[in-house]
Amino acid sequence: MPRAKGGPKTRRRHKKLIKLAKGYWGQRKNVFRRVKETVERALVYAYRDRRQRKRDFRKLWQVRINAGARQHGLNYSKFMGGLKKAGIELDRKVLAYLAMKEPETFAKLAEIAKSKWQ
Repeated sequence: MPRAKGGPKTRRRHKKLIKLAKGYWGQRKNVFRRVKETVERALVYAYRDRRQRKRDFRKLWQVRINAGARQHGLNYSKFMGGLKKAGIELDRKVLAYLAMKEPETFAKLAEIAKSKWQ
């Protein structure tokens, strides 16, 4: 019985991975063995970093809120605690935006937080 190599299926599978490796450098874009290693690693990084991006943005927002709060005599935890006691439920993304782009509005929030904290 002749050996079955599965030509069309194998080629289709190889082409699918090679397409994912478009733009890579050297053998990483056209030698299947290198393509497979590189694309597999790239997909692992992509999966991990989709989760890590959320953490990174949260850290960035916290830094920006803290910087804004310190200009008004508060630190991050007192500012957030004061807002929570005041019943203001703005997320960190919005607060960070206000701290950067609308300092007057952020100042009002800081005053509310300061009065509720004490």
